[in-house]
Amino acid sequence: MIPLEHLATAQVPGGAELRLMRRGADFMIVLDRNELMNSRMSGSEEALAVMTAERLAGRAKPNFLIGGYGMGFTLRAALEVLGPDAVITVAEIVPEIINWARGPMAALTGTCLDDSRVDLIEADVAHLIGREQGLYDAILLDVDNGPDGLVRSGNFRLYTREGLAAAKAALTPGGVLAVWSAAPDPVFAGRLKKAGFAVDEVVVRARSNGKGARHVIWFAVKE
Repeated sequence: MIPLEHLATAQVPGGAELRLMRRGADFMIVLDRNELMNSRMSGSEEALAVMTAERLAGRAKPNFLIGGYGMGFTLRAALEVLGPDAVITVAEIVPEIINWARGPMAALTGTCLDDSRVDLIEADVAHLIGREQGLYDAILLDVDNGPDGLVRSGNFRLYTREGLAAAKAALTPGGVLAVWSAAPDPVFAGRLKKAGFAVDEVVVRARSNGKGARHVIWFAVKE
């Protein structure tokens, strides 16, 4: 059996410790005993970008904000489906995540971080959301395991009534707040509706081949 290697460790500001692991050609980002990301399972993260872009088809210069780089699945999918005039801001609060992307996982990363459409910012995505009004056509959130704030308790504020109001204010009319989660959350789904969004809850598979665990994406449209 191929051994599991511990490559690096990162401390999430105000949160947990993450470990980058590798088994053969496969990478994993792990929190305690929870596997947060695996390079073999990209389907739902890619769907986050693709399904959002589908809902915004026809916008000439879409402006996307992606909260959390992770392993870059969402960013790379967005770059594939969006046109040359798109603007994609990626907010990543853990600098080591980007170091890993450019280092051990460089082959997986490819050229996505150097694409001219991408603006990579080391910041809490909540700060970027809170400072803007009517700027983004889409806000894509995959900063944790879902609305429960597993990795960093501060992430929970994104999913509160105040956080959702800030996201709504930062969106253009008809803009989309897309939220990834490892599991359903009826309370959060209800909170989205109470915030005044038109909500579509979609179940997607973890793997791009349509297999694996079932994840959830909420697509909340600013009416």
